[in-house]
Order: sequence, then C-alpha cells, then structure tokens
Amino acid sequence: MGRGKIAQRLLAGGSEPDPRFTLANERTFLAWIRTSLALLAGGIAVEAFTADLFLEPVRKSIAILLLLMGMLLSGNSALRWLQVERSMRQNRPLPLPLMVPLLAIAGALAAVGIVLSILLG
Repeated sequence: MGRGKIAQRLLAGGSEPDPRFTLANERTFLAWIRTSLALLAGGIAVEAFTADLFLEPVRKSIAILLLLMGMLLSGNSALRWLQVERSMRQNRPLPLPLMVPLLAIAGALAAVGIVLSILLG
C-alpha cells in the first residue's frame, strides 16, 4: 500500500529509508518540540514570576526572547524533520541544523540579561 497524496508530494522521489532512521528522525523532531515547549514555558515563567527580581524592560525582553525562540524552534523542527527525511530518501548528506547557532545565541543573550540584571539590580 502506497503513501497518501500529501506524503507523496512532501516526500517526492527517492526510496523508502530504513524505518529505524525515519523513527530516529521522528525522535529528534520530538526532542526539538520538547525544547520549544521548555522555551515557551520559560518565557511565561519569567514574565509571570520575576516581577520583583528584574526591571520591567529586562523581564519583558527576556520573556519575549524566550517566547520567540520557542515559536521559531517549533516551526523549524517540522521543516528540519522534512529536510532530513528528504535527504535520507535521496541518499544525500543531511542538512546542517541552522537553528542550533540561533538557539545558542538566544540562550546566551537571555543568560547575559539575567546576569546583568542580578549584578546591576
């Protein structure tokens, strides 16, 4: 039995990869989703529970940064899953995860904001 029309359109061409690789790709997708949920929860927590710890502009900046990164990571995780799946089907090298440096930079910026706020507050 073949795949549906949507799957054929999204995964056009190539051959079915080993199911273990597809399942590993799915687990990686779920790990990215868990990370995006953690970022969203962190952004909400910073805004909701740190009013007495940080100045409002710092608190809002950190919360917005975390929320935006969570949203971006969530969307990117689906695109990443599709890119990897297509690469495996076409027997091409896996694409670089461009989200990794962005995530690292955003995490560093959030940490710097928190440290500066603690030191200067």
